[in-house]
Amino acid sequence: MGAQRRLTGTDARDRTGGAARQPPGAVSLTRALIDARHPVAPPPEPSAWPDLGADAIRASLEATLARHPRHHDLWVFGYGSLTWHPEMDAAEHRVATVLGWHRRFCLWQWRSRGTRERPGLMLALDRGGTCVGVAYRLTGPRLEDKLTRVWEREMRGNGYRPRWVTLRAGTSPTRGITFVVNRGGERYAGRLDEVETARHIAGACGSKGASAEYLRRLVLTLEGMGIRDPHVWRLQHLVADACRTDLAGPAPVTPTAARE
Repeated sequence: MGAQRRLTGTDARDRTGGAARQPPGAVSLTRALIDARHPVAPPPEPSAWPDLGADAIRASLEATLARHPRHHDLWVFGYGSLTWHPEMDAAEHRVATVLGWHRRFCLWQWRSRGTRERPGLMLALDRGGTCVGVAYRLTGPRLEDKLTRVWEREMRGNGYRPRWVTLRAGTSPTRGITFVVNRGGERYAGRLDEVETARHIAGACGSKGASAEYLRRLVLTLEGMGIRDPHVWRLQHLVADACRTDLAGPAPVTPTAARE
């Protein structure tokens, strides 16, 4: 196995993870805590899952755009990393709500933010409910070229499927594209409860860093846009608690005689 890469951030020698539990309205999952829990990142595992392949990705993009009128503007909905790193040349963006889908950490991550031995969890849209995120408006011509980079990024690991959805980004509903979980793929984790989800996120780290760092970035981005997702907010508290527990180690065992 290759050499491990050190993570940037707070000195890894700070094993306490920084301050104790934050006030109820504050973000509990800090960078200091994450760096203390995962001071180094493992080397890349390029074979952790098979890539979908360039031809299949291109065919998916072409088939999706075939259902969109030529020369019309196109909306793309982001709910995870696309909210802070869209990789699209958008004419505008605005807070929007998707109907019929909700945010959930339901996609196993075995490579960039986890390993096969300790998988992380990535965000996807799963069936039911609503989700508030960011809608990006792309203008023609050459919509295909504007979408190529984000399509390759989202589709490569075969964890998502592109889907046309109903967006509310103004006074009336509109149609847009988003990426929902591939329920038929091996990476679909199902509907784990929040405690189990937090355990996986807290314990996972891949070549690009900790799974918890993705969650922290999501929380900060949503909060900055005035979006409070209750599930995500509870989850970051649970992950912070799990990281502290891991750092503290197992509780000492008191000898029987001492307890009598």
